Amino acid sequence: MFYDEALIYVKAGDGGDGCVAFRREKYVPYGGPAGGDGGKGGDVVLYVDPHLNTLYRFSKQHHFRAARGEHGSGQNRHGASGADLRIPVPPGTLVYDADSGELLGDLTRPGQELVVARGGRGGRGNARFVTPGNQAPRIAEHGERGQERNLRLELKLLADVGIIGLPNSGKSTLLAAVTAARPKIAPYPFTTLEPNLGVVVLDPETEFVLADIPGLVEGAAEGKGLGHEFLRHIERTRVLIHLLDGLSNDPLADMVTVNRELEAFGHGLLDKPQLVVINKIDLPQVRERWSALKTAFDAHGCPVMAISALTREGTQDLLYQVARVLAETPAEEYGFPREIPIFRLGEDEKAFTIEREDRAWRVRGVQVERMAAMTVWNLDEAVHRFLRALERMGVVEALEKAGVKPGDTVYIGDRELVWEE
Repeated sequence: MFYDEALIYVKAGDGGDGCVAFRREKYVPYGGPAGGDGGKGGDVVLYVDPHLNTLYRFSKQHHFRAARGEHGSGQNRHGASGADLRIPVPPGTLVYDADSGELLGDLTRPGQELVVARGGRGGRGNARFVTPGNQAPRIAEHGERGQERNLRLELKLLADVGIIGLPNSGKSTLLAAVTAARPKIAPYPFTTLEPNLGVVVLDPETEFVLADIPGLVEGAAEGKGLGHEFLRHIERTRVLIHLLDGLSNDPLADMVTVNRELEAFGHGLLDKPQLVVINKIDLPQVRERWSALKTAFDAHGCPVMAISALTREGTQDLLYQVARVLAETPAEEYGFPREIPIFRLGEDEKAFTIEREDRAWRVRGVQVERMAAMTVWNLDEAVHRFLRALERMGVVEALEKAGVKPGDTVYIGDRELVWEE
């Protein structure tokens, strides 16, 4: 089975907690704060492995978690950072946020990487909170939570040339004849159940990748037959070989049928250069009607060639013609992955909203929820620091204007607070 789609869950590592500690050394009467910071959580990184050609791995494993950072400790010892989790994907993998549908990256080239979930930063130890007015702070932070998200992976094969056509037109036979690929070949429709790739080497300076796309049928763009599952793989190709069965009652009508499906699918498939080829010219009945077929296609404004994929008659001329068209067709440049801001503080992250929730209040906002999650609630100084931050951000004033009363419950993230004057 050809795996070209996958849904996975990724979770970056949480940051380690900061430490509250003080120096206690002989002959040091006034040991100061010495709590170290927690380590950063590991990132989840997708990278291109050119040796892969399917998403099969993700049919067995759906959850991926990076290592968390270690906690800080006394004597100003910082926790170690968690190791990044690196996940290989085949070239041509599109990465989407499964919940929002946003395209996060298009991984096409060996060496490309995409950080899909960033690890949380480590919490600060009390040595980081020393001020002239507080020489012995008892404040530390929990580590920041690593990002988690659901991803949808979609594979579009990277091939220079795609062979398209109705079932049983000889696409797999042609691929086997001109490359080292060995696809399944049999005298019945839908023999090929997945795309196959092969490399054509014409001379030391001319080679290209050829893909056999499973047979299309009328209505493929709406989901009929097998070809609709693989139409997207044609998007990456630069040139199409439109292979037609010379024994068909009407090869011209067959070509129109397939092109109609390409047009219905969209994505510029019909705009790609096509080389129209009649196959099975080795058969007497096809050779007899070749002149009439060529005349019909010429009248339709469509040049046509004749080959025999079985005996390889005419295949060399076809491949050199393909090479010439490829040389005239520039390769499409796919964008490198963007940087995904996850824990970067910006103006939007400082914003917050207040909502009435049953008999309680809910404060939402990236920065305020992050601060609540990182506050160590059993340290009084840490709690007071958090409350002062709420005042500076305007959360306290906004809650009062909204009508909060003493005794009301206020939720910030997963923290439950009770409002007091």
